[in-house]
Amino acid sequence: MRKIGIGLQLFTLRNETEADMEGTLRKVAELGYEGVEFAGYGGMEAEALRDLLQELNLKAIGAHIGLHLLRGNLDEEIRYLKTIGAQYAICPWLPEDMRGADTWKTLYAEFEQFGKRFREEGLAFAYHNHDFEFEVEVDGKPAFDALYDRIGSDLLKVEMDIGWVQFAGKDPFEYIDKYADRLPLLHLKDYRKVDGRIDTVELGRGELPLKRIAESASKAGVEWLIVEQDNCERPPLEAVAESMQWLKTNQIYS
Repeated sequence: MRKIGIGLQLFTLRNETEADMEGTLRKVAELGYEGVEFAGYGGMEAEALRDLLQELNLKAIGAHIGLHLLRGNLDEEIRYLKTIGAQYAICPWLPEDMRGADTWKTLYAEFEQFGKRFREEGLAFAYHNHDFEFEVEVDGKPAFDALYDRIGSDLLKVEMDIGWVQFAGKDPFEYIDKYADRLPLLHLKDYRKVDGRIDTVELGRGELPLKRIAESASKAGVEWLIVEQDNCERPPLEAVAESMQWLKTNQIYS
């Protein structure tokens, strides 16, 4: 299998990073993760975070940036990403009142403008899915697919959360193959379905065929497999350590 970078979405460790970003990053590096994707910066100045990442040999993959920050703080978000050496800016979520078919259509032009601005700055813009993007149709297809039909790959990349794709009832392999030309980032998430809800678990403890998914991602040209566990029953650092061990045991990370 082609070598893929192994990263961690720091939302999994959100309480830890809020209390101690530097100490948490040191522990993440010790576990063997090669890169991190931010969901907030723990109050650290960009230059200090850049220096810490360089010391730890951790790559700043990118950051999840809320729509309100893309709209209201874009210049500062770009400056921060460029300072820490990150490549990807990802819109991670839409509020519930913005998920209707008509609202999706109003977002296309806005997302295009974000994509153009990031491209001008040498960065790439992406969107991270949950399941709601597959629950509403736009122009006769799921909003997820309509979004990428409307906006070119030079302006909007895919950050595919494969756990949510399967939870939404879609075939993860079909979706990886479908977006192979614009899929640099893939969230490797495992889950069990409990009372119709998603219960995220450590890699290998859930329902997804993760090894086949990693092989498919490799063939599709994915640059980073990014571990994310939305909620952890055990201490989150223990959870991400177990997920890393699963990656090593299954020879996805070496």
